[in-house]
Amino acid sequence: MPAIHSPLGALPARFRRERVLIVGCGDVGLRAARLLKGRVRLLALTSSPARVSQLRAAGVTPIVANLDEPATLQRLAGLADRVLHLAPPARVESGAWWRDARTTSLVRTLRRRSAPLSLVYGSTSGVYGDCQGERIDETRALRPDTPRAHRRVDAERAVRWLGRSGVSVRALRIPGIYAPDREGGTPRERLARGTPVLQREDDVYTNHIHADDLARACMLALWRGGPQRIYHVSDDSELLMGDYFDLAADLYGMPRPPRLGRSDAQGQLPLQLLSFMGESRRLDNGRMKRELRLRLRYPTVQEGLKAR
Repeated sequence: MPAIHSPLGALPARFRRERVLIVGCGDVGLRAARLLKGRVRLLALTSSPARVSQLRAAGVTPIVANLDEPATLQRLAGLADRVLHLAPPARVESGAWWRDARTTSLVRTLRRRSAPLSLVYGSTSGVYGDCQGERIDETRALRPDTPRAHRRVDAERAVRWLGRSGVSVRALRIPGIYAPDREGGTPRERLARGTPVLQREDDVYTNHIHADDLARACMLALWRGGPQRIYHVSDDSELLMGDYFDLAADLYGMPRPPRLGRSDAQGQLPLQLLSFMGESRRLDNGRMKRELRLRLRYPTVQEGLKAR
């Protein structure tokens, strides 16, 4: 990839020799890997031997280990200069449901490294809970409302603990990820099912980021920004959830979804969907633009959904 198309520009030779480890190398991780291919040595953690050939084809050296089995992670200490941690917490139905044991195991391993290390953790904007539609920046107090958000708060706490040992840590709080070339990455399937949305007076603000812009933010954060810094990785859209689906329906030439009052929705929609409909906030992305110097390729969802 020509240097002008890289989010980092032309990297000095000393950076090209660095090792970047991607933990959780799914769709966004592979997009990030494409940005850095040939510029650094890329490694990726995988618990599935079946993915080894896919990662090698992407120019990534696979490291077979399992975040759920801490003993397999020992070789990661000192393996990389920079780590991009995108692995989600495990689903926990009982016991310590608020804990992210995966991130705890990873940071305990990385803490044994003596040389300088930079880590970027992909968190979620759900850690704020419901903000009643307010525009918020990264100083907003955390008030997670769901088990998965509590686990992300626990992961951020573990990452900050790692930062106190001298590791340069940055956390990205990420909203809904979309992209036309991402599996399930557009509203098209939901629109085809005719799933209702809330009527305007009950509706909530949602936030979005195109998967390509998120990958670029991940790479920039590995080299830019201050230690122990938090960033909202969100585009410039300010849309109510229903307006988002109406916009997508119009772009696709599909019927707009039906509207329901909140009381009716509680009796008709699944709990997981209702949890998203219970949180409303607008993320301020100014810090991301200033400090990571990310210029969004898709500033709004209208531009991103049109992209091919």
